[in-house]
Amino acid sequence: MRSVFQWNLGSRALELGKRTLIMGIVNVTPDSFSDGGQFLDRDQAIAHAERLLDEGADILDIGGESTRPGARVDAGAAKPAQAKAAAPAVSAEEELKRILPVIAELKKKHPTAVLSVDTYKATVARAAVGAGAEIVNDVSGFRWDPQMAKTIAELKCGAVLMHMRGRPEEWRTLPPPGDIVLLVKRELKEWAEKAVLAGVRRERIVLDPGFGFGKSFDENYPLLGRFSELQATGFPLLAGTSRKSFIGRTLGSEGKDVPPEGRLFGTLATQTALILKGAHILRTHDVKAAVDTARVADAILQAR
Repeated sequence: MRSVFQWNLGSRALELGKRTLIMGIVNVTPDSFSDGGQFLDRDQAIAHAERLLDEGADILDIGGESTRPGARVDAGAAKPAQAKAAAPAVSAEEELKRILPVIAELKKKHPTAVLSVDTYKATVARAAVGAGAEIVNDVSGFRWDPQMAKTIAELKCGAVLMHMRGRPEEWRTLPPPGDIVLLVKRELKEWAEKAVLAGVRRERIVLDPGFGFGKSFDENYPLLGRFSELQATGFPLLAGTSRKSFIGRTLGSEGKDVPPEGRLFGTLATQTALILKGAHILRTHDVKAAVDTARVADAILQAR
């Protein structure tokens, strides 16, 4: 069964576990793998976010920098051997220029909407929370910016710590991880405990195993099949498999992957499995489909 939590966002809390919450993706980027460039304009991004709210999104996750495979290399970041010292592909100033108008306008038009900011930069997190975001979703698990944990502790907002192996520009050359599920479980637990030691309260933390982030195509399926093992971390779990490339490879044939727009049904299969194995939140591009999927999967859980 799925554990029940109260996710403390500061001024309010979200109940996790009674039903699956849906986090809709709003990419204000030119290069995200699935919808890059579609919502870079502020008004387009806001209209898209409002559509997701109408479709039933519980949370909107707004991001201004892509972390798709190769994004940082494409943007002129350092080569893999220099990755640890590589500058961000998108500056904090540019990221804020993209997302702050969207956050501010959404909060003005929809004051009760729960907004998340997808960033690994502490300065961006602070400004976004000041503009109305209540959650910081950090793909690096607080590891890329040494100020992030302290910043989140001061902001008293909700936080998602995601697991990622290496940097995007290193993914194609990473050595095999051994047991990927044990690795993800151990490292997420370690990173969460470090955040707690830095002052982030436990009830503010949600963990995400990071499907596709530094995992080879075949390594994602053990994470799916054994997702329930991650409940042992003691934290609520978020999962994002929406339109991921490992789904496209599975659905493809003759060496050709199915493109992102053709991965909906495969995505729904993964989301059903995730809910039945304990996911509290699904992060997705296709909100209406995920809402319907979650209703049925939640009914199955309750029938147990």
